[in-house]
Amino acid sequence: MGAALGGDADAYRRLLHECVPLIIGVARSQGVAQSLIDDAVQETLLTLHQARATYDPSRPFLPWMRAIARHRAIDVLRRSGREQSRELHDHPAYELQADPAPPAVALIERRQQRQTLRAMIDRLPAGQRQAVEQLGLAERSLEEASRITGRSKGALKVNFHRALAALRRRSGTGPDV
Repeated sequence: MGAALGGDADAYRRLLHECVPLIIGVARSQGVAQSLIDDAVQETLLTLHQARATYDPSRPFLPWMRAIARHRAIDVLRRSGREQSRELHDHPAYELQADPAPPAVALIERRQQRQTLRAMIDRLPAGQRQAVEQLGLAERSLEEASRITGRSKGALKVNFHRALAALRRRSGTGPDV
């Protein structure tokens, strides 16, 4: 979204395309019927386009987008409720239809989590960053990491634990939150 706000049309097109599975997931979680999913997607994309100037690039994109998608899904449900008294629905067919969880949603969320974690790791002091990269990300043993980095096992352990504590604090899951 940051690149899109900077004028990158391809990034904006990709962003909107990748948002569709997430919007579908939000709409389904709000109880939007399959026949109305496209309406929720279109309204959400239109709102994202109209409200893009209000997005703060220093904040995570997904919660902002999900809030908009949730509100548009509720709007679709309200409109549907008003129309329901005039329309017939085939509830047994709807209940028998499979509702697979969209795997794209999980992939996009994991990718954003990895990017956020990578950015947090990159902001660690060099020793802590090196310990996390060797012991956590590369999953090397203390001996291997010590041999590769030329640092003692004790120093690697201390830096690794300090890095984990710092990452927990920054992510809001640590004891000092």
